[in-house]
Amino acid sequence: MLHILYGQDDFSLRQAVERIKTGLGAPEMLAVSTTSLDGEHLTLKELKGNCNTSPFLSSARLVIVNGLLSRFEPKFGRSRSAKHSITEAKVEQGEWKALDSYIKQMPATTVLILIDSKIGSRNPLLMELSPLAKVQAFPLLRGKNLRAWIQQRATKGGGTITAQAVDLLAELIGGDLWAMSSEISKLLLYAQGRTIGEGDVRQLVSHAQEASIFALVDAVIEGQIETAQRTLHQLSQEGAVPTHILVMITRQLRLIAQAKEMISGSSRRQIQDNLGLPSTYTLDKVLKQAKLYDFERITQTYHKLLETDLAIKTGKYNDRLAVELLVTDLCQAQCGQSRDHAR
Repeated sequence: MLHILYGQDDFSLRQAVERIKTGLGAPEMLAVSTTSLDGEHLTLKELKGNCNTSPFLSSARLVIVNGLLSRFEPKFGRSRSAKHSITEAKVEQGEWKALDSYIKQMPATTVLILIDSKIGSRNPLLMELSPLAKVQAFPLLRGKNLRAWIQQRATKGGGTITAQAVDLLAELIGGDLWAMSSEISKLLLYAQGRTIGEGDVRQLVSHAQEASIFALVDAVIEGQIETAQRTLHQLSQEGAVPTHILVMITRQLRLIAQAKEMISGSSRRQIQDNLGLPSTYTLDKVLKQAKLYDFERITQTYHKLLETDLAIKTGKYNDRLAVELLVTDLCQAQCGQSRDHAR
Protein backbone atom coordinates (compact mmCIF):
# COMPACT_ATOMS: atom_id res chain seq x y z
CA MET A 1 0.00 0.00 0.00
CA LEU A 2 2.94 2.34 0.55
CA HIS A 3 5.76 2.96 -1.94
CA ILE A 4 8.72 5.28 -1.32
CA LEU A 5 10.62 6.26 -4.47
CA TYR A 6 13.52 8.68 -4.29
CA GLY A 7 16.70 9.68 -6.09
CA GLN A 8 18.15 11.98 -8.75
CA ASP A 9 17.43 9.59 -11.63
CA ASP A 10 13.98 11.02 -12.32
CA PHE A 11 13.62 9.02 -15.56
CA SER A 12 13.86 5.60 -13.87
CA LEU A 13 11.78 6.83 -10.95
CA ARG A 14 8.92 7.91 -13.23
CA GLN A 15 9.09 4.57 -15.04
CA ALA A 16 8.66 2.85 -11.66
CA VAL A 17 5.56 4.98 -11.00
CA GLU A 18 4.12 3.92 -14.36
CA ARG A 19 4.74 0.26 -13.51
CA ILE A 20 2.81 0.69 -10.26
CA LYS A 21 -0.04 2.32 -12.14
CA THR A 22 -0.11 -0.51 -14.68
CA GLY A 23 -0.61 -2.99 -11.87
CA LEU A 24 -3.67 -1.12 -10.61
CA GLY A 25 -5.93 -1.53 -13.63
CA ALA A 26 -7.04 0.30 -16.74
CA PRO A 27 -5.29 3.72 -17.02
CA GLU A 28 -8.45 5.64 -17.95
CA MET A 29 -10.30 4.28 -14.91
CA LEU A 30 -7.39 4.77 -12.51
CA ALA A 31 -6.94 8.38 -13.65
CA VAL A 32 -10.30 9.30 -12.11
CA SER A 33 -9.14 7.96 -8.74
CA THR A 34 -5.61 9.41 -8.80
CA THR A 35 -4.59 12.48 -6.77
CA SER A 36 -1.21 14.25 -6.76
CA LEU A 37 -0.27 16.36 -3.71
CA ASP A 38 2.49 18.86 -2.94
CA GLY A 39 4.30 17.44 0.09
CA GLU A 40 6.06 20.70 0.90
CA HIS A 41 2.91 22.29 2.37
CA LEU A 42 0.77 19.22 2.99
CA THR A 43 -0.73 18.47 6.41
CA LEU A 44 -1.34 14.99 7.77
CA LYS A 45 -5.06 15.76 7.99
CA GLU A 46 -5.16 16.59 4.25
CA LEU A 47 -3.26 13.42 3.39
CA LYS A 48 -5.63 11.28 5.46
CA GLY A 49 -8.64 12.89 3.78
CA ASN A 50 -7.33 12.00 0.35
CA CYS A 51 -6.27 8.48 1.32
CA ASN A 52 -9.58 7.72 3.05
CA THR A 53 -11.61 8.60 -0.05
CA SER A 54 -13.04 5.54 -1.78
CA PRO A 55 -11.97 4.87 -5.37
CA PHE A 56 -14.38 5.76 -8.18
CA LEU A 57 -14.73 3.55 -11.27
CA SER A 58 -11.57 1.72 -10.20
CA SER A 59 -10.57 -0.98 -7.75
CA ALA A 60 -7.85 1.23 -6.24
CA ARG A 61 -7.27 4.83 -5.25
CA LEU A 62 -3.79 6.20 -6.00
CA VAL A 63 -2.35 9.09 -3.96
CA ILE A 64 1.02 10.50 -5.06
CA VAL A 65 2.87 12.91 -2.76
CA ASN A 66 5.88 14.84 -4.06
CA GLY A 67 8.53 16.29 -1.73
CA LEU A 68 7.27 15.23 1.71
CA LEU A 69 10.42 13.42 2.88
CA SER A 70 12.71 16.32 1.96
CA ARG A 71 10.91 18.51 4.52
CA PHE A 72 12.50 16.41 7.24
CA GLU A 73 15.95 16.06 5.75
CA PRO A 74 18.61 16.88 8.42
CA LYS A 75 20.10 20.33 7.81
CA PHE A 76 23.88 20.09 8.10
CA GLY A 77 25.67 23.38 8.67
CA ARG A 78 29.16 24.33 9.77
CA SER A 79 27.95 25.12 13.27
CA ARG A 80 25.81 21.98 13.67
CA SER A 81 26.96 18.44 14.33
CA ALA A 82 25.41 15.59 12.38
CA LYS A 83 23.82 14.23 15.57
CA HIS A 84 22.26 17.60 16.40
CA SER A 85 20.91 18.04 12.85
CA ILE A 86 19.29 14.59 12.82
CA THR A 87 17.72 15.15 16.25
CA GLU A 88 16.39 18.53 15.10
CA ALA A 89 14.86 16.94 11.98
CA LYS A 90 13.08 14.38 14.16
CA VAL A 91 11.61 17.13 16.33
CA GLU A 92 10.35 18.95 13.22
CA GLN A 93 8.29 15.88 12.24
CA GLY A 94 5.52 17.14 14.53
CA GLU A 95 2.14 15.74 13.47
CA TRP A 96 3.86 13.48 10.93
CA LYS A 97 5.09 11.22 13.72
CA ALA A 98 1.62 9.66 13.56
CA LEU A 99 1.94 8.81 9.86
CA ASP A 100 3.29 5.30 10.47
CA SER A 101 0.30 4.51 12.71
CA TYR A 102 -2.08 5.78 10.03
CA ILE A 103 -0.41 3.73 7.29
CA LYS A 104 -1.19 0.56 9.24
CA GLN A 105 -4.93 1.35 9.17
CA MET A 106 -5.12 3.02 5.75
CA PRO A 107 -7.92 1.63 3.51
CA ALA A 108 -6.81 -1.47 1.63
CA THR A 109 -8.02 0.14 -1.61
CA THR A 110 -5.53 3.03 -1.27
CA VAL A 111 -2.03 2.98 -2.75
CA LEU A 112 0.20 5.78 -1.45
CA ILE A 113 3.41 6.78 -3.26
CA LEU A 114 5.91 9.18 -1.68
CA ILE A 115 8.28 10.66 -4.27
CA ASP A 116 11.43 12.69 -3.57
CA SER A 117 14.74 13.54 -5.17
CA LYS A 118 17.98 13.17 -3.21
CA ILE A 119 17.27 11.91 0.31
CA GLY A 120 19.81 10.76 2.89
CA SER A 121 19.62 7.38 4.60
CA ARG A 122 19.33 9.18 7.98
CA ASN A 123 16.14 11.00 7.02
CA PRO A 124 13.92 10.40 10.10
CA LEU A 125 10.65 10.04 8.17
CA LEU A 126 12.28 7.59 5.76
CA MET A 127 13.64 5.57 8.68
CA GLU A 128 10.21 5.56 10.33
CA LEU A 129 8.28 4.45 7.26
CA SER A 130 10.76 2.06 5.61
CA PRO A 131 9.56 -1.05 7.51
CA LEU A 132 6.03 -0.39 6.20
CA ALA A 133 6.93 0.43 2.60
CA LYS A 134 8.43 -0.86 -0.58
CA VAL A 135 11.44 1.46 -0.86
CA GLN A 136 13.31 2.05 -4.12
CA ALA A 137 16.28 4.38 -4.56
CA PHE A 138 17.20 5.80 -7.97
CA PRO A 139 20.68 7.37 -7.89
CA LEU A 140 22.15 8.87 -11.06
CA LEU A 141 23.65 6.16 -13.23
CA ARG A 142 27.41 6.39 -13.64
CA GLY A 143 30.28 4.49 -15.22
CA LYS A 144 29.58 0.93 -16.29
CA ASN A 145 25.96 1.08 -15.10
CA LEU A 146 25.28 4.06 -17.38
CA ARG A 147 27.03 2.41 -20.33
CA ALA A 148 25.04 -0.79 -19.79
CA TRP A 149 21.81 1.24 -19.76
CA ILE A 150 22.75 2.90 -23.07
CA GLN A 151 23.46 -0.48 -24.66
CA GLN A 152 20.18 -1.91 -23.38
CA ARG A 153 18.20 1.13 -24.56
CA ALA A 154 19.64 0.88 -28.07
CA THR A 155 18.93 -2.88 -28.17
CA LYS A 156 15.39 -2.34 -26.90
CA GLY A 157 14.89 0.16 -29.72
CA GLY A 158 15.89 -2.50 -32.24
CA GLY A 159 19.40 -1.22 -32.96
CA THR A 160 23.06 -1.77 -32.16
CA ILE A 161 25.74 0.66 -31.01
CA THR A 162 29.53 0.49 -30.76
CA ALA A 163 31.37 0.69 -27.44
CA GLN A 164 33.07 3.91 -28.60
CA ALA A 165 29.68 5.51 -29.35
CA VAL A 166 28.41 4.41 -25.94
CA ASP A 167 31.42 5.98 -24.20
CA LEU A 168 30.96 9.25 -26.10
CA LEU A 169 27.25 9.42 -25.27
CA ALA A 170 28.04 8.81 -21.60
CA GLU A 171 30.65 11.59 -21.65
CA LEU A 172 28.45 14.10 -23.51
CA ILE A 173 25.16 13.58 -21.69
CA GLY A 174 25.98 11.88 -18.38
CA GLY A 175 23.22 10.52 -16.16
CA ASP A 176 20.34 12.62 -17.55
CA LEU A 177 18.33 9.65 -18.86
CA TRP A 178 15.53 11.83 -20.24
CA ALA A 179 18.04 13.50 -22.58
CA MET A 180 19.84 10.21 -23.19
CA SER A 181 16.64 8.42 -24.17
CA SER A 182 15.75 11.21 -26.60
CA GLU A 183 19.20 11.20 -28.22
CA ILE A 184 19.26 7.40 -28.58
CA SER A 185 15.86 7.50 -30.29
CA LYS A 186 17.16 10.11 -32.76
CA LEU A 187 20.31 8.07 -33.40
CA LEU A 188 18.29 4.91 -34.10
CA LEU A 189 16.22 6.76 -36.69
CA TYR A 190 19.32 8.35 -38.20
CA ALA A 191 21.23 5.05 -38.47
CA GLN A 192 18.30 3.28 -40.21
CA GLY A 193 19.26 -0.22 -39.12
CA ARG A 194 23.05 0.00 -39.24
CA THR A 195 25.22 0.05 -36.12
CA ILE A 196 25.44 3.48 -34.45
CA GLY A 197 29.05 4.67 -34.41
CA GLU A 198 31.02 7.44 -32.74
CA GLY A 199 30.73 9.57 -35.89
CA ASP A 200 26.93 9.38 -35.74
CA VAL A 201 26.98 10.65 -32.17
CA ARG A 202 29.22 13.59 -33.05
CA GLN A 203 27.11 14.36 -36.12
CA LEU A 204 23.70 14.25 -34.47
CA VAL A 205 23.74 14.63 -30.71
CA SER A 206 22.68 18.11 -29.65
CA HIS A 207 25.13 17.99 -26.74
CA ALA A 208 28.11 17.89 -29.09
CA GLN A 209 28.31 21.68 -29.23
CA GLU A 210 27.97 21.73 -25.45
CA ALA A 211 31.00 19.42 -25.31
CA SER A 212 32.95 21.97 -27.35
CA ILE A 213 31.94 24.66 -24.86
CA PHE A 214 33.24 22.43 -22.06
CA ALA A 215 36.53 22.09 -23.98
CA LEU A 216 36.68 25.89 -24.27
CA VAL A 217 35.98 26.34 -20.56
CA ASP A 218 38.71 23.83 -19.64
CA ALA A 219 41.20 25.60 -21.90
CA VAL A 220 40.37 28.98 -20.32
CA ILE A 221 40.59 27.67 -16.75
CA GLU A 222 43.90 25.93 -17.48
CA GLY A 223 45.40 28.86 -19.44
CA GLN A 224 45.68 27.06 -22.81
CA ILE A 225 45.34 30.18 -24.90
CA GLU A 226 45.79 28.67 -28.39
CA THR A 227 43.25 25.90 -27.74
CA ALA A 228 40.83 28.40 -26.19
CA GLN A 229 41.01 30.82 -29.11
CA ARG A 230 40.68 28.04 -31.70
CA THR A 231 37.68 26.48 -29.93
CA LEU A 232 36.04 29.88 -29.46
CA HIS A 233 36.40 30.59 -33.18
CA GLN A 234 34.85 27.20 -33.99
CA LEU A 235 31.93 27.81 -31.64
CA SER A 236 31.35 31.27 -33.12
CA GLN A 237 31.11 29.75 -36.60
CA GLU A 238 28.61 27.19 -35.29
CA GLY A 239 26.42 29.95 -33.85
CA ALA A 240 27.09 29.49 -30.14
CA VAL A 241 25.66 32.24 -27.94
CA PRO A 242 28.53 34.23 -26.34
CA THR A 243 26.63 34.89 -23.12
CA HIS A 244 26.13 31.12 -22.69
CA ILE A 245 29.91 30.71 -22.82
CA LEU A 246 30.18 33.35 -20.09
CA VAL A 247 27.66 31.42 -17.97
CA MET A 248 29.57 28.14 -18.44
CA ILE A 249 32.91 29.68 -17.39
CA THR A 250 31.21 31.12 -14.30
CA ARG A 251 29.67 27.73 -13.52
CA GLN A 252 33.04 25.96 -13.72
CA LEU A 253 34.67 28.54 -11.47
CA ARG A 254 31.89 28.04 -8.93
CA LEU A 255 32.47 24.27 -9.00
CA ILE A 256 36.18 24.85 -8.42
CA ALA A 257 35.49 27.12 -5.44
CA GLN A 258 33.05 24.63 -3.90
CA ALA A 259 35.44 21.74 -4.47
CA LYS A 260 38.29 23.59 -2.74
CA GLU A 261 36.09 24.11 0.32
CA MET A 262 35.25 20.39 0.51
CA ILE A 263 38.60 18.78 -0.35
CA SER A 264 39.96 18.65 3.19
CA GLY A 265 36.90 17.13 4.89
CA SER A 266 35.05 15.10 2.25
CA SER A 267 35.60 11.93 0.25
CA ARG A 268 35.71 11.94 -3.55
CA ARG A 269 32.20 10.42 -3.70
CA GLN A 270 30.82 13.05 -1.31
CA ILE A 271 32.32 15.85 -3.40
CA GLN A 272 30.90 14.32 -6.59
CA ASP A 273 27.42 13.94 -5.09
CA ASN A 274 27.36 17.40 -3.48
CA LEU A 275 28.46 19.08 -6.71
CA GLY A 276 26.06 16.99 -8.79
CA LEU A 277 28.78 15.86 -11.19
CA PRO A 278 27.65 13.12 -13.60
CA SER A 279 30.89 11.11 -13.74
CA THR A 280 34.27 10.53 -12.11
CA TYR A 281 35.78 12.02 -15.27
CA THR A 282 34.20 15.41 -14.58
CA LEU A 283 35.10 15.10 -10.88
CA ASP A 284 38.79 14.47 -11.73
CA LYS A 285 38.75 17.50 -13.99
CA VAL A 286 37.31 19.81 -11.30
CA LEU A 287 39.76 18.55 -8.66
CA LYS A 288 42.67 19.01 -11.06
CA GLN A 289 41.60 22.57 -11.85
CA ALA A 290 41.02 23.36 -8.18
CA LYS A 291 44.76 22.88 -7.61
CA LEU A 292 45.47 25.68 -10.10
CA TYR A 293 43.52 28.31 -8.18
CA ASP A 294 43.70 29.74 -4.69
CA PHE A 295 40.72 31.68 -3.31
CA GLU A 296 42.31 35.04 -4.09
CA ARG A 297 42.71 33.99 -7.72
CA ILE A 298 39.10 32.77 -7.81
CA THR A 299 37.91 36.16 -6.50
CA GLN A 300 39.94 38.01 -9.13
CA THR A 301 38.49 35.83 -11.88
CA TYR A 302 34.95 36.41 -10.62
CA HIS A 303 35.60 40.17 -10.87
CA LYS A 304 36.68 39.79 -14.50
CA LEU A 305 33.54 37.80 -15.28
CA LEU A 306 31.41 40.50 -13.65
CA GLU A 307 33.19 43.24 -15.61
CA THR A 308 32.51 41.37 -18.85
CA ASP A 309 28.85 40.92 -17.99
CA LEU A 310 28.53 44.66 -17.25
CA ALA A 311 30.37 45.57 -20.45
CA ILE A 312 27.82 43.56 -22.46
CA LYS A 313 24.79 44.92 -20.61
CA THR A 314 25.91 48.56 -20.82
CA GLY A 315 26.82 48.26 -24.50
CA LYS A 316 30.51 48.99 -23.98
CA TYR A 317 31.29 45.95 -26.15
CA ASN A 318 29.08 43.62 -28.16
CA ASP A 319 28.74 40.19 -26.58
CA ARG A 320 31.07 38.41 -29.03
CA LEU A 321 33.94 40.89 -28.62
CA ALA A 322 33.49 40.98 -24.85
CA VAL A 323 33.79 37.20 -24.56
CA GLU A 324 36.80 37.11 -26.92
CA LEU A 325 38.59 39.70 -24.74
CA LEU A 326 37.64 37.79 -21.59
CA VAL A 327 38.94 34.47 -22.89
CA THR A 328 42.28 36.02 -23.86
CA ASP A 329 42.55 37.92 -20.56
CA LEU A 330 41.80 34.87 -18.38
CA CYS A 331 44.19 32.64 -20.34
CA GLN A 332 47.02 35.15 -20.09
CA ALA A 333 46.39 35.64 -16.36
CA GLN A 334 46.47 31.88 -15.75
CA CYS A 335 49.64 31.50 -17.85
CA GLY A 336 51.27 34.23 -15.78
CA GLN A 337 50.18 32.54 -12.57
CA SER A 338 51.66 29.22 -13.72
CA ARG A 339 54.99 30.88 -14.58
CA ASP A 340 55.13 32.51 -11.13
CA HIS A 341 54.61 29.12 -9.45
CA ALA A 342 57.33 27.57 -11.62
CA ARG A 343 59.97 30.05 -10.44
